[in-house]
Formats: sequence, C-alpha cells, structure tokens
Amino acid sequence: MKIDDIDAFVSVVRCQSISQAAESLQLTQPAITRRTQNFEKDLGVVLLDRNTKPLKPTTIGMRVYEQCKVVMREVDALRELVGAAGPASGALRLGVPQTIGDAVLVHALQEIRGAFPELRTQVINGWGSNLVAKMENGELDAAAALFPAGKIFPEGIAGQSIGRMPLLVVAAKDSLRKRNCKLADCYRQGWVLNPDGCGFRAGLQRALSEQGLSMHINLETFGTELQLGLVANGMGLGLVPQPILEKSQHRERLEVINVSDFKPVIDLWLLHPRFLGNLQEPVELFGRLVAQRLGQR
Repeated sequence: MKIDDIDAFVSVVRCQSISQAAESLQLTQPAITRRTQNFEKDLGVVLLDRNTKPLKPTTIGMRVYEQCKVVMREVDALRELVGAAGPASGALRLGVPQTIGDAVLVHALQEIRGAFPELRTQVINGWGSNLVAKMENGELDAAAALFPAGKIFPEGIAGQSIGRMPLLVVAAKDSLRKRNCKLADCYRQGWVLNPDGCGFRAGLQRALSEQGLSMHINLETFGTELQLGLVANGMGLGLVPQPILEKSQHRERLEVINVSDFKPVIDLWLLHPRFLGNLQEPVELFGRLVAQRLGQR
C-alpha cells in the first residue's frame, strides 16, 4: 500500500472526477486511474462507483476515504518535521470572504510578496463554511474568515480568533425618523444583503424568526462596497462589520441604526491546517496583516 495511491484516491473523492484529480496532483489521468486501482487491489474492495456522475465512493469507499484523510494528515505532520526548517517557497493558497477581501488583500499580498519572494500566492473567495470545507480537502493553506465566538472547527484545522467586531445595521443618512429602534420598528424597510449562504444574513434571519417577523430582501448582491452604495442611495438597510464601514467610501452618506434587540458580534478568525511546514511564518504574517488592516491589533 503506497502513500501516493492513497493520495490519488483521496483526491478523486474530493474532486469527484478523475480529470480534476489529475489536474490537482499534476499527473495524467491514466496515472490517477492506475493508482486508485492499485489501492483497491491492495485493500481487496471496490472503493469507487464508476457508474455515477459525478464520480462517488461506494459505501465502504466513503469509510475508507475518511480514514485516509487521517492518514494524509499524519503524513503531512511527518513532512513538516523535515520541511519546517527550509525557506518558504512554492504556493501559498489563501482564502477570504469577499466581505473583508476588498479591505485587506492588496496590502496583505504586497507585504507577503516582499517578505517571502519565493512564494506564489493564490486567493480563493467564498463563504466561511466553504473555505473551511476547502481547507479540509487540502485546497487551502490559510483563511481569514468571520464566525461567531467559540466556533468549533473540524479536526485537523486550527482556528485562532484574531479580533472581534460588532456587526452594524446601517441606513442612508436621514432616511429613518429614529436612529434607536427595535427590529420590529425597522424590518419593513427591507434589506440589501449577500445572497443566501451568508452567515450575516442567516443570523439576521434567525433573529427575525424568533420574533415572528419576516425577512424583506430589497436587493441581494455580492460586494460590500456595492451593498453600502445601494444602502446610501436609499435602497434599504444593510449589515456591515464596523471596521469595514469605517473604511468605506460611502461612510459619510450612511448612519448606524441602534437596533436594541439585534446586536451581533462577530469574530475574525485565522484558520489553517495544523501542520504547515515551511508555510508557518507566512501564514502567521497573513493573520497579523489582516488583523492590523481591520484595526484589530
């Protein structure tokens, strides 16, 4: 039983495709096929249902896949023992939600490039939950994401809170008669929010549901600056972390609404696999730069 065969099998299940697994591991498709077949032969079981699209593991294949992820984490730990002393090089794959990406990425990437010229940085945008899933699948080396305090992350992922910030309700300046109210007083104004899947939106939905109130979505769109511009133009209420509001070009046209029964607080988390090898220093630098840029340190 070879580590390369296990790695190929894990990649096939993760990608749900022989061709995408080959691209991920920079191998040919015949090589991936041969390695997965060798692994099945060594175990004496069929691990992949080759009659499905996308490709899926069999019942026993899924159980083997979960165990193989543990094996690969231990292999990564062994590699870290011999690789941590070397200079940072290769690819540094970073994940950020778009909510904070616009505010932190340009500065962070510039600083990382200056400190570690041998590194090639790659960036993926996505919701926090999606970034965690990609990290579990070995597709990311670090991520900065927004989650509630006390969040528990999957085994194999280290999470460190590097800041805490209030999530503010904002409206166009002078558009509401009262700047102090309850959700029941203002929810009919409607909201300008991210599409479904956003944690901010989910938290607001829960708060409204607990009071028997409905969610009125006026506009849904990606991009915090775009959302704040629409709010500033009177298109509805918005939700934004305080540091992002302070850096927005629209801040002078917005005002914070004090909603007494809705005061969410969100943590800024630095996430990474437990074993980073020679990427430890650049990942720590990334965390410091994100926190500093958002005024958390």
